[in-house]
Amino acid sequence: MPIRFTAMPTETAARLRAGARDAYGLPPERHVSDGPGNPCRHCLRPVPEGAAMLVLAYRPFHKLQPYAETGPVFLCAEACARWEEVGLPPVLAGPDYIVRGYGPDHRIVYGTGAVTPTAEIPARAEALLADPAIAYLHVRSARNNCYLCRIDRA
Repeated sequence: MPIRFTAMPTETAARLRAGARDAYGLPPERHVSDGPGNPCRHCLRPVPEGAAMLVLAYRPFHKLQPYAETGPVFLCAEACARWEEVGLPPVLAGPDYIVRGYGPDHRIVYGTGAVTPTAEIPARAEALLADPAIAYLHVRSARNNCYLCRIDRA
């Protein structure tokens, strides 16, 4: 089954860059990237060292509900091209990540979450998405639980 890694929507990134409030109602903070530890959720690449970036609270869900996790994310402060390529995005450069399934109701499908070695993410994603009860997956930091991207059926 073909899969795709889905980045933050361009409309969302543009609104935040234009001064929209984050998931907590706060303006995004402006910082300067100190290198590869600052993964942009729109281009799914590290914010280059020395480049301006935004740090903000992000909730990748359309409405509030108990499973709508919110957390900190980085975003290139200047417009960047949204990730639309095939394969693992560059932000997934660590040894492992949490991969977890969500149902059509945007709630966690229990038993799907697991810390997964990076090289095994595509195969795990294909296996999870073969289950019709799973609508999509999140990839999150295995250390901090920060949202990185979504995985959808292609």
